[in-house]
Amino acid sequence: MTIDTAGASPLFPEGRVKRYRRAGLWTEETLGDALRSAARKYAGQTALVTVNGRWSYAELDDLTESFAAGILAQTSLRPGDRVMFQLGNEAETVVAYYGCIKAGLIPVCTLPQHGEREISHLARHTDARGHLVQADFRNRNLVGMAADLRRSVHVLDTLIVTRGPAPAGALAYTSILEAGRREDARSRLADISVDADGLAVLQLSGGTTGLPKVAPRLHEEYLYNSRVWAQALELTDESVLLHPLPLMHNAGTVAAMQPTHLAGGTFVIGPGAETGPLLELIARERVTVVPVVPPAVAIRILEDERARHTGLSSIRRFVLGGQRPSEDLIERLDSELGIRALQMFGMAEGMFLYTPPDAPESARLATVGTRISPDDEIRVLEVGGEQEVPDGTLGELACRGPYTINGYYRAPQHNAASFTSDGFYRTGDLVTRHVLDGRDYYAIDGRIKDVINRGAEKIHAEEVEDLLVRHPEVSNAALVAMPDPILGERICAYLVLVDNAAQPTVESVGRFLLEQGLAKFKLPERVEVLEAFPLSNVGKVSKKDLRADIERKIEEESVGP
Repeated sequence: MTIDTAGASPLFPEGRVKRYRRAGLWTEETLGDALRSAARKYAGQTALVTVNGRWSYAELDDLTESFAAGILAQTSLRPGDRVMFQLGNEAETVVAYYGCIKAGLIPVCTLPQHGEREISHLARHTDARGHLVQADFRNRNLVGMAADLRRSVHVLDTLIVTRGPAPAGALAYTSILEAGRREDARSRLADISVDADGLAVLQLSGGTTGLPKVAPRLHEEYLYNSRVWAQALELTDESVLLHPLPLMHNAGTVAAMQPTHLAGGTFVIGPGAETGPLLELIARERVTVVPVVPPAVAIRILEDERARHTGLSSIRRFVLGGQRPSEDLIERLDSELGIRALQMFGMAEGMFLYTPPDAPESARLATVGTRISPDDEIRVLEVGGEQEVPDGTLGELACRGPYTINGYYRAPQHNAASFTSDGFYRTGDLVTRHVLDGRDYYAIDGRIKDVINRGAEKIHAEEVEDLLVRHPEVSNAALVAMPDPILGERICAYLVLVDNAAQPTVESVGRFLLEQGLAKFKLPERVEVLEAFPLSNVGKVSKKDLRADIERKIEEESVGP
């Protein structure tokens, strides 16, 4: 594994780089230049739609160029600097993201829901200097939090505020745009040189722990990831793609926004997962593609009576991802709404799997699909080893390819455990490979990692447990997933208390964790107290037994006395 000169990002081996370029997968083109080319080609067509407005390719390109020029003119940020993003699903997010890419700045794709603990940890880990926050994001004082972080994190020195006034010492998004429209600022932007084989984006891998896992995405491979996914979805300049989930997730950038704009289609931003606005947007804009829909969102659509009276016939691709859906859900979408759902698997580290429209029915119902690139390499390994298992046998999914990372950012300990000796990424997912009609399909059958998948948000148990044991009345803590028909999994905290401790509640535990700076979506939704934890045969907490316990309790509660 080769390391760049900054010691920060594992690079692809030279032999693979040459192979990907010879095959035309990597084009020595930056993501910014590819977006500029698309804007010229599709200038008059609609590029972006929100509930409040719409912009053509020419208009969006002008805004992003203005932001790129303005942020370099108005701040001390320079190409290569990192910028934290805490923005919601708004047009300003698209403009700022593309603007940073064009300016050679590197977005760190955090979420508005992340708390002070996560943001400060990641800012230090990435040496982020810039911080973009949304003033009117629901129920959160992101501007106040960002101002506090500027005082406590020495590297985080540049604050930019969208959709509201900027405090003293910060800059408003509108002033950045205004500065970027000046001729001298545009001229300086034209002189910026960005390396196609350099860092484009830093994406988070499912959550943060004591050692953050940040996926370094490079211009050439991230661009190819977007293009090959656009091909898999058969996106064209007539496609209208709706994305309702957080825009700064990897699913938002590389599985929705970038593929649409590179193909000349219309990108529709949903304000959230509320079914009413989504159904209105689908009908109003004649949406054709809805990728990476978590089963929880699909279930809400099914249960909303308005879906039966909304024109959904325009949808030709409806792709379920984020967590494993039931076959019943897929069949109900078809029979009740006329939506033929397909499945996919994706991750911030790269690899996408997808059930194409011509997949056998058994593959569509029971697998997350097959590779989307001919150069994707997939192995199913013995758990903990590097030996491949036979087809039809459960093992760990491992992958390598032209858009799968070759190592985490500044994380040698993670890399030692997460990659095989020849560079295959160990996903931690348990899969079974099935060969149908001569093509490999993969069924997800669980996880090795101690991660809870709550409605496609990944919560690392260790992170929350480490905070819970700081509570003065908690002796030990274990976080497990409990089954949920909507979100797939919810969070249950098992606690062992110190002597004479007060009985904890979900509310009291939640308040304590919020005070520790934990994001709200990671809070336990049930608390169970035990005198001691069950142990495995090697003396560790047996989470298998804890999961069985909570499943039994939920089942008994559903039956009643």
